[in-house]
Order: sequence, then structure tokens, then C-alpha cells
Amino acid sequence: MRVLVVEDEPRLAAAIAEGLGREAFAVDTALDGGRALEKVAVTDYDVVVLDRDLPVVHGDEVCRRIVAGPGRSRVLMLTASSAVRARVEGLAIGADDYLTKPFAFAELSARVHALARRAVPAVRPVLERGDVRVVQSTREVTRGGVEVALANKEYAVLVELLRADGAIVSAEELLERAWDEHTDPFTNTVRVTLMKLRRKLGDPDVIRTVPGAGYRIP
Repeated sequence: MRVLVVEDEPRLAAAIAEGLGREAFAVDTALDGGRALEKVAVTDYDVVVLDRDLPVVHGDEVCRRIVAGPGRSRVLMLTASSAVRARVEGLAIGADDYLTKPFAFAELSARVHALARRAVPAVRPVLERGDVRVVQSTREVTRGGVEVALANKEYAVLVELLRADGAIVSAEELLERAWDEHTDPFTNTVRVTLMKLRRKLGDPDVIRTVPGAGYRIP
């Protein structure tokens, strides 16, 4: 799942990104509204965590353009104002949810997860293929009823393969959905992560390599 955090306070932006990254989200950051719009134009984010009071381009205008655009991003708007009027204004311009500062990270995380489940196509709470099962609310992964412990990127790759419902997912698509913008597109990190994931899921191998195309779980 891909998330964009738009917040002009660098330390807060970094803290939110780090926290969501620990929950297997691929997180990019932008420190102003102009940069946010540039990133939204080239990446289809599942959720945008958007501060309302931004430099360069105001958060309200960023939200309007996201909603009017062709993407499927859900918007969680952040603001220092707790006034009902401010919340109503934010929702009226297209935000899907609203959170006032200061906030507990646990609440922000829960709201991001909830918005991700409302993405299009909808994210199913339980993903299953054969004897592999993932409960996304708890990140519990089992194969044949036996729990499998996965690292964040291994889990993210498995979720993307399961969401594809048997269709082929290219290495480029996995890199875009499970890693952030700082990852070298020529890296072999996808291949290495898949190797580790296959080892942990055990035999027989449930992930098929389609030469020249990508990977799938049939």
C-alpha cells in the first residue's frame, strides 16, 4: 500500500512516515503543496495524509485537485483547528477523513488503515489463495494453518500478490507498490525479497515466476 504524507514540519513528516513504514506501508513525503501535486501526478497513492495549512499550494487546493484528478487516493486531512467549521470545510472540499493536531499516532494509523480499506478496488480484510491466508487487520500470515513470521517488505509483497487474485504482477509493479520513491529502480531488492518470502512460506513453492512478465500465486 502506498501513502503520501504532506506536512511542512519536517520532523513530524518524518515521524509519521517512519511509523507507517513500520506497518508495511510504502511512504513518500512532501513538505509543501506544490511538491505534493507533483508526486500525486506520477504516483497513484492509496492514501494521502494532508496537512491543511501548507506553503506554496494550500492544502485545500491540493485536496481539490486530488479529488478532481483521475487517481483513486483517499485523503486524510490534518489541521491544528478543532473547530467544527474547519472540519466541515475540509470534508466539503473532498477530504475523506479529518484529524486534528495534536493526535495520537495510533489513531492516525487506524484512520489510514480504514481509508486504505475503502480504496478502489476495495482492500479485502482477509486475503486467501490456496492454503496461504493473510488477516490484514492483525498482519497474521498462515500457511496450512501454521503462522509464518514475515518482515515488512516480505509481507507487503505477499499482500500485493494475493490482491492480484492469480494475475501476474511485474517486478516494476511490486517495486512501485511496496517500496518508496527512494528505492533504486534497477535494484535487485524485489528478487531478494521474493527469495526470502518463498523460503519462509516453505514447500511446495506457491509463488510462480512467469519469465519476462513477473510473478503470480495461481
